[in-house]
Parts: sequence; structure tokens; C-alpha cells
Amino acid sequence: MEEPSDLAAAIAAAAEVLVGVLDPAGSRHRMTVSPTQLRVLSLISSRPETNVNRLAELLDVVPSSASRLCDRLEAIGLLRRVADPRDRREVRLVPTAAGGALLRELAERRHRAIGAVLDRMPARTQHELLLALLAFGQAVVAGPVGAQPDSPARTA
Repeated sequence: MEEPSDLAAAIAAAAEVLVGVLDPAGSRHRMTVSPTQLRVLSLISSRPETNVNRLAELLDVVPSSASRLCDRLEAIGLLRRVADPRDRREVRLVPTAAGGALLRELAERRHRAIGAVLDRMPARTQHELLLALLAFGQAVVAGPVGAQPDSPARTA
């Protein structure tokens, strides 16, 4: 059994390798959309009730930084701001059709890139990896990791 620090180092190294697999899958859009902008689109897409203040909380940045990120995404046609039908004073952030298509294309490219690596692994190892990743995900959901409750929001 590996020591926790050795295991943590192995996982960190694996995460770097995974980023190396995923990064080229998104490289087609690298010049027009930054990783932070992709993250914003993804967050908004998975949370339909998101406004700029909630986005700022999710990103741990000040609202003005979140708003500027949204301005840039809106300028390139990937995001739009819409009035909330329940409260017209509230503005929701919504990916455009182009923003949704970009996220779907990126997810498909990443899925194929990961699949190509998994194809080179024995089925038993794939299954063990799946179980380990599920357990890791459950441990993350069980509680915040490294959260600093009184830390100031960052700028993007």
C-alpha cells in the first residue's frame, strides 16, 4: 500500500498527464476561448439560474471580474444575458446556441482522447480506475477540500 504522500504525488502526476491528454482536445478553440472562458461557459451551462454574482462566487472572484468575463463571452457570441421571467430586475446568464455547440464539441473531443488512452489499458485496470475515480468523487462531495472561509475573492 502506498503512503498517502506518495499516493497524492502519483495522483497529482496523473492529473498532469490527464491535462496533457485533454488540452490538445480543446486546442482548436484555444485562440478564441481561454480555459477560464470555457470554465465559465461550462458552469453557466450546468446551472441555468446563474447570474453574475453567483458566477463570481463559483469562480471565487469579485463580481466585476465575473462581469468582464461575461462581457468577453457575449462579445464573441457564446453567452447572452436575459431577464429572469420571475423577476425582471434579475439578469441570468445563458449560453448561446454557439456556446452550447462549443461545449458539446469539446466534450466529444475530450471523450475521444480519453477513450484512446483507455483502449490501451487492460479491461480490469479500466474497471479499477473507474471504481477509484468514483470513490475519489464521493470523497470530494463529502466536504470541501482546502477551503479558506475568510479568504478574499480574487480577480480573474
